[in-house]
Amino acid sequence: MILKGTFLHTPALGELEIRPNAYLVTDHTTVVGLYDALPPEYEGQPVTDWGDSLIIPAFTDLHIHAPQIINRGIGYDKELLPWLETYTFPAEARFADAAFADRAWKALLNHLWAVGTLRFSAFATIHMAATWRLMELAERSGLRGLIGKVNMDRNAPDSLREDTVASLADTEELICRSRTELRRTRFILTPRFVPSTTPMLMDGLGVLAERYSLPVQSHLSENRSEVAWVAQLHPDIPTYTQVYADYGLLPRDHTIMAHAIHLSDGEKDLLRDRGVMLAHCPLSNANLSSGIMPLRQNLARGLWCSVASDVAGGHTAAMARSVTATVQTSKLNWLDHHDQSPLPLAEAFYLATRGPGAFFGDVGAFLPGFDFDALVVRPSPLGALVERTPFERLEQFLYDGDDRNIAARYCAGSLIPQPFPEAAEQPLPVDAEPT
Repeated sequence: MILKGTFLHTPALGELEIRPNAYLVTDHTTVVGLYDALPPEYEGQPVTDWGDSLIIPAFTDLHIHAPQIINRGIGYDKELLPWLETYTFPAEARFADAAFADRAWKALLNHLWAVGTLRFSAFATIHMAATWRLMELAERSGLRGLIGKVNMDRNAPDSLREDTVASLADTEELICRSRTELRRTRFILTPRFVPSTTPMLMDGLGVLAERYSLPVQSHLSENRSEVAWVAQLHPDIPTYTQVYADYGLLPRDHTIMAHAIHLSDGEKDLLRDRGVMLAHCPLSNANLSSGIMPLRQNLARGLWCSVASDVAGGHTAAMARSVTATVQTSKLNWLDHHDQSPLPLAEAFYLATRGPGAFFGDVGAFLPGFDFDALVVRPSPLGALVERTPFERLEQFLYDGDDRNIAARYCAGSLIPQPFPEAAEQPLPVDAEPT
């Protein structure tokens, strides 16, 4: 497959490559090369010419709460813990209903496709059947997902608090079934966070992580009240991060920890040494008054970071908005910390493409051997009124564009149509009023 257009990507943090009127050649899955002129050996082969459209890497979102898609934009007058109790837990309890879960999952996958998120890591729910259904549908969608059944056996409402033994058994069944029946969708261990998982459950999950060489995702130091709560629950363990480490839940180079705002220097060193991916969630951190991750400082320290939406703490799954919010919050952080320079847009874009793509392997850039994941972005009618540079057009898309600007979506070399068109006309399920 050969495509022609204006290509923009970030091969490394701080590098932005712009290739106008270039040719990209794939072997139908991975990039063979990006050329200013088509090499002679490819002459005569069909070329998909996207004209003046931009071609950029598709987004990778490493922190999504799949059931919370029904709650986006709701309840941000509360901080994290009351927000969970008032809005999130009642919404997640609804996924015991298989028919409701099916509708919501199809709507979610259609929505991720629409906004250009073609790879993701998601928390499902505690419900084994609903989690499996999400994995099945993700496999059919053409997207690439890491999906985990949520584990929580304490500090949760009765409708969501699991029996510890049953939680572990259900998790292991899903692990084994996914390895047998699925090809593109993988399982990721998902303890909700330390306050909701007993030592027995965390110990059991650590055993599963080692037995099956699994990745792990959870939350870390999102909110000061949460950090204090963890200290009360584990007074014998010095830090929040160390709790996960002690229970075998920081597998090297295979862990995603969301938020990670309130960390000590020692915790940062441990996270760096374990190769933990920190999912920075600027929209959620602002909406729930959690704080501002010192992203520039973390990057300088050698921490592995990405940008994520955190739906529904974040009010939109559109990663373009998380990219621009990353720039904005870094500017606010700089006002009080002049040693931490703001991130330019190109760096934030890297953290939504190549940065998180690395968790899936060679993903998120147009380099030889990389999976070809891409969005074809055309200007809006307003954007077409004035001639702009390719970078200015990227800026306008990230700050003000939407799914209407995306003309095509490629994942691992395949053109991906809307996953579930039959569900597209149905309204997204709406949660009941909080109680």
